Amino acid sequence: MATSHGRKSTHDGRSDRLSEYKSKRNFDKTPEPGPTPRRSRTGRRFVIQKHRASHLHYDLRLEVNGVLKSWAVPKGPSRNPRDKRLAMAVEDHPLDYAEFEGVIPEGEYGGGTVMVWDQGSYLPDDDTKDVAKAIEKGELKFTLKGNNLKGSWVLVRTRGRQWLLIKHRDAFASDESVTDTQARSVLSDRTLAEIAADEGGNVAKAATGDPVETAPPKRTPKVSRAARRRSSRASPSRSRKSSSGARRRGGGRHGPGRS
Repeated sequence: MATSHGRKSTHDGRSDRLSEYKSKRNFDKTPEPGPTPRRSRTGRRFVIQKHRASHLHYDLRLEVNGVLKSWAVPKGPSRNPRDKRLAMAVEDHPLDYAEFEGVIPEGEYGGGTVMVWDQGSYLPDDDTKDVAKAIEKGELKFTLKGNNLKGSWVLVRTRGRQWLLIKHRDAFASDESVTDTQARSVLSDRTLAEIAADEGGNVAKAATGDPVETAPPKRTPKVSRAARRRSSRASPSRSRKSSSGARRRGGGRHGPGRS
């Protein structure tokens, strides 16, 4: 369909907004989704991807008018209202990126392992009538409804591409370090190292993004109920035999050598 000036429609400008995303990637080499603009059913989807590229960071993405407005958060989100986390605005991403989890080949833009760390929906503050205009003005208040993050938040631009991501004080505020306690994908229940191993990535590099304490616990062998019953019946007999043998050897409580 052509416009009044003879140019083709660009889906309300969404294709133009994905031009930077497209220019930075070689889709013959990277498994990342192509720059196809589309909208979710609600138009309010969010995702946070944990990304071990040259450095570990978390990418916050909010669906706005058919694309994902994106910020790189080096230290990750914090549920502590006292923490003001730096968030660097980056290029818009296509909505399909919300499902991307895997390995970007080394040498490509953003080369490294990507995990879907959290996902869900968001709602702008009641006073926010237009999310795109709020972002343009430099302040967006919103509520997250995710697996790891919930409650009220704010994004505030300080200068240029630099923003701050801050948790508001509410029932979901906490001093707990959510990036340490929640270290697995909400999509596949894998760590970064496990994603890298499954997808042919650099496992050693990816593992540096996983908290040490998230190593899988050692599994104890399962014992059937019948085996447990046999064991419990045999234990008293073995105990009596052991006690009898000790008395015969003079090792009882009143045997030789004891006063």
